[in-house]
Amino acid sequence: MRTAVLALFWGSGFLWIRIALQHGLTPVQITVLRAALGAAVLLLLACSARQRLPRGGALWRRLAVAAFFCNALPFLLTAYGERSVGSGTAGVLHATTPLWSLLIGLALGTDRTAGTDRTTGTDRTTPLRLTGLLLGFAGVLLILAPWRESGGISTPGALALLGAAASYAVAFAHMARALAGTGTAPLALSAAQLTAAAGLSAVALPAGGPLNPFSGFSGADPVGLAAVTVLGVACTGLTFHLNYRLIATEGPTSAAAVGYLLPVVSTVLGALVLGERLTVRAVAGTAVVLAGVFLVKHRPKPRTVVPLLID
Repeated sequence: MRTAVLALFWGSGFLWIRIALQHGLTPVQITVLRAALGAAVLLLLACSARQRLPRGGALWRRLAVAAFFCNALPFLLTAYGERSVGSGTAGVLHATTPLWSLLIGLALGTDRTAGTDRTTGTDRTTPLRLTGLLLGFAGVLLILAPWRESGGISTPGALALLGAAASYAVAFAHMARALAGTGTAPLALSAAQLTAAAGLSAVALPAGGPLNPFSGFSGADPVGLAAVTVLGVACTGLTFHLNYRLIATEGPTSAAAVGYLLPVVSTVLGALVLGERLTVRAVAGTAVVLAGVFLVKHRPKPRTVVPLLID
């Protein structure tokens, strides 16, 4: 259930980013507002739960690294990429996050769902999960058919989206290694990280378009501001808290597997909201994606050893 809600909020973010861009906001402005609104939501939730923000310079330095790779950088790259890349290609490139996450997780030892068979000494889960990752990516390609677009993959915007996917994977590994198990409540930790991300993003604000405190963001209209508000509150604040909990309980690669559901959400929203035709290829691709996610998240049951009783 948590994965489905996370996929719905996160997947709809592409729609709100597109609307915000079309209604006068720049990528930097979207990044700052998204992080600031998300931080405000989490700070209110943490305050209501009577959770204090973490203390100590060492922890805040680790939070700053996570804020850069998980928020400031991918938020900016995604908004920049969606200025020139269609939603189909954007979904495909974002769906590469689990592949990056698996490689990083295995290299750093942060992939908690991989295990070693005590009898043979070999990894008993990686082949199955790798099959799931490849199957999920194949499903994404089947849904979106990016080969039908002309030149989309080679544009700077597509490279920015690919960089965002890799940045998320780096962040998931870092968060699982450096932040999970610190003793700080996940809600307070999430609020602190998004607060740091808002501060890091604000540094680049002068390059993203003029800001007047009395007239608001230059060029933006109410529709754009409403879109970025939904993006910040629901698709960032609430989503980030859910994602943090998923990383802490199931590991970084399983959390990154939610990325496979993003194009599924985009396809359904396109059919329901924009009246796009739902093709047989899209339905078949959705089934393949869900099968891949299941394999990635599958955990084999531990073997039961029956002791031998010798009289």
